Amino acid sequence: MTQQRPNVTEKIRNIPHKPGVYLMRDRLKRIIYVGKARDLKQRLSYYFLPSRKVTADPKTRALIDSIWDLEWHIVRSDAEAVLYEGRLIKEFRPKYNVSFRDDKRFLLVRVNLQEPFPRFQLTRLRKEDGARYFGPFAHSGALRATLNAVRKKFGIRSCTPKIPAERDFKHCLDHIIKNCSAPCILKIEQTAYLEKVRAACEFLEGQSKEMIQTVREEMQQAAENLNFEKAAQLRNLLQDLETTSRPMTRFTRKSLPTTLRPQEDLVALQEALKLDRLPRIMECFDISNITSTHIVASMVRFREGIADRTSYRRYRIRGVPHQNDFASMAEVVRRRYSRTLREATEIIPPEFSQETPTAAIKRSTSNRLLLPDLIIVDGGRGQLNMACAELQNLGLYEIPIIGLAKEFEEIYQPNFPTPLRLPEHSGALRLLQRIRDEAHRFANNYHSLLLKRRMTESILDEIPGVSEIRKKALLEKFGSVARLKKAKVEEIAAIPGIGGKLATQLREYFHSQERTKTTLAKPPPLITDVTHF
Repeated sequence: MTQQRPNVTEKIRNIPHKPGVYLMRDRLKRIIYVGKARDLKQRLSYYFLPSRKVTADPKTRALIDSIWDLEWHIVRSDAEAVLYEGRLIKEFRPKYNVSFRDDKRFLLVRVNLQEPFPRFQLTRLRKEDGARYFGPFAHSGALRATLNAVRKKFGIRSCTPKIPAERDFKHCLDHIIKNCSAPCILKIEQTAYLEKVRAACEFLEGQSKEMIQTVREEMQQAAENLNFEKAAQLRNLLQDLETTSRPMTRFTRKSLPTTLRPQEDLVALQEALKLDRLPRIMECFDISNITSTHIVASMVRFREGIADRTSYRRYRIRGVPHQNDFASMAEVVRRRYSRTLREATEIIPPEFSQETPTAAIKRSTSNRLLLPDLIIVDGGRGQLNMACAELQNLGLYEIPIIGLAKEFEEIYQPNFPTPLRLPEHSGALRLLQRIRDEAHRFANNYHSLLLKRRMTESILDEIPGVSEIRKKALLEKFGSVARLKKAKVEEIAAIPGIGGKLATQLREYFHSQERTKTTLAKPPPLITDVTHF
């Protein structure tokens, strides 16, 4: 029976002139585009003008031809529409959307009221750390201006120490320019400072309008005094304050229009991979490295098709000196499941039970000891073979495992010589992509964190005998480590405090580093015997 197409034109007539977010679906009810508008009726009507197909670019024409049905959701402001649009795009990843598909997030404001002297910080990730979070905020510029005004208005410190002291006051000018109440030197009591922080929190929540009213009165007074430049600055600040303090809806997974059906996707994945049981618990591994400086890995767990973030794990690869995704994957799989087996042995000592560690894990009710129903490695045949070998060595050959190669979204299985390709919009593939992308995001975040830490360090710190004074002298002479590597022993030894012995030691260290970089790692052996799987 032919599916009847909904009357889109009739739907558009009923759309209100209000801000909101709209979703376009194809004939299979898949979301293919998400957009926002200050005026939903005007924006959606524009898509279906007769002249639109003629003047639009090829991508937009293809989108219009694919639209089978649409829906919309009304919000209270344009800023709220931006947040809702970004959340929907990250959730559904429509094929015709380009923006918001990465792992970037909107800004949040964090304050930990458990600290002696709390401060406001900007962050993009909400954590379960006992702190209060405000946001997300769609307009970062307005938020930064508002936060600066709030700090000045309430005297909130902006310094980084957890407990500021007098030594921090010596290097700070905020108290002098009246931007801080200086709790570091007890210019204000702790209880009074906490009251100021709570008042600032009320403003960020939109509960207090006193600050906005004060700025409005100052703006009017400046205009009456013909000080138009100051009035214009206060007007801009007033707009930022009103934008930031306006009540916002926090969009969660439950508030999104649902087309992702985790249970149905799990069933589809079980059928596609021909698994004996439903993959209720899945664990996915990913490797992240740019150079051999920091090689990290991540493990994310999905439970019932939904991310179980409390079970995420991250690893620094220790036994692989060079970039080698195969060996790195082997190490992280070995470390993950060998630890699980050790913990199971501690729960039920083998001398008191004939039960195998694998059976003990299956019987255990501990969340951290649960073995997955499916293991996913990010990569192709090479990564899969290395992971299979480690599982065989641990005696965990009964756990199903696959590799998901990103380029063509091919699924590699141990017993099949050719990879499996699922339909682009199948629920099974979407589920695999979600867990793979989450592992990739988690690994990249950890890698970025280590690189930021590395920026404050130097390769000279790793060389014995190079103190801070000597390091400073070397960098002042040569300007950079790269130039130092090219210098001769005599040039290095001529620096006061270095000497010939340390200069020779530096040259030998740099030569050993160059030899290490030029040494190519041998490719991993392919495992042909995977009959246990």
